[in-house]
Amino acid sequence: MAEPRPHNHPEPSAVVLAMLRAFLRTAAARARSRAPWPAQDDDVLLDAPDDRLAPALVAAAHGEHGPAARLLAGTRHDAEWDHRDRYATRLAAFARFRSEWLDTWRATAPDDPDALLVAARLAVHRHWDSPARTELLRQVIPSVVAAAETAGPADPVPWRTALDAARGAGAEHAEFERLWEQAVRRSPHHYGSHVAALEYLAAASSDGHGECLDFAETAAQEAPEEALVRALPLHAAFTCLTATGTGTGTDARTGGATTAAVRTHRPRLDAAADRAITLSAAHPVADPWAAELRNLLVYVLVRLERHQDAAEQLRLTGPYVTSFPWDRDTDDPLGGFLRVRADVRAHPGEAAAATGTAAPGRPRNGYGERVRPGDH
Repeated sequence: MAEPRPHNHPEPSAVVLAMLRAFLRTAAARARSRAPWPAQDDDVLLDAPDDRLAPALVAAAHGEHGPAARLLAGTRHDAEWDHRDRYATRLAAFARFRSEWLDTWRATAPDDPDALLVAARLAVHRHWDSPARTELLRQVIPSVVAAAETAGPADPVPWRTALDAARGAGAEHAEFERLWEQAVRRSPHHYGSHVAALEYLAAASSDGHGECLDFAETAAQEAPEEALVRALPLHAAFTCLTATGTGTGTDARTGGATTAAVRTHRPRLDAAADRAITLSAAHPVADPWAAELRNLLVYVLVRLERHQDAAEQLRLTGPYVTSFPWDRDTDDPLGGFLRVRADVRAHPGEAAAATGTAAPGRPRNGYGERVRPGDH
């Protein structure tokens, strides 16, 4: 019998090394962020993980899947569906650059529902930006749905992945509704599933702002006070404010957001922002978990020219920057965030211009958004 060959991990890529440096800086930045003023530019962290996810990502960079497996198993056991969704998405995104840990995990435990979840999410991620996205995602939908069906009667997260795949594949309404029913049957207030449905609705009708707001407001009103889905109207406001082709006039100060649809729904857009401000206030300053909510809130407030409110959310955000929503307008989301932050601080009356009009890049939905799976 031949002796087994030693397993040699490839050298970490520049991307992986950059991510690791960010992970190692997170604790120090978090300590500095307790100051009452926002972090300096050199302390800003893009898509920094929280204290639970960071060890799993560091281990994955070394080819070890155990911490990721334990993390996701814990979220499944404790029914932490919003955490499970976000962690699975981040782990899948990491596997695009370094997949040995996931390959080993799947070989060791081929029926593990957590490994299947990450693998399904990775498959959707890999195809999302392809020019052949529609056809490629149609091909993977059966395997993604099969993985969801084996996940058990309580877990909605694999079905959210199936919803994203169906959305990217341009699925018919009946097919999408079938998947949606499976997701909400398991968790009626799962945020990720509602985001997928909202984005499908937005893509189905480029002028369906009212329908999107109706859907989001109803979901938020029916949810418990602590549920993340109560922030869904903010996401609906974002789709409305970043719409293209919904009016005859544009205004550089609001990045094209001055349209008939925005004027019509302005009270609802302000109400969505106010609701999100209340949700933000329930989280500590510089909380990585609340970072995406606060980044999205800053974006919407700037588009609504509510610059004082935006400045306060920037203070609460601390050093934590998330790619979404800044990657809607640029391939440099960190740079986009820093430009907006600088303008809010220095010239609050002109800050909206920094959000600009969308640059060319990845495929977009009917609202002009750089759509991708897993955006929260």
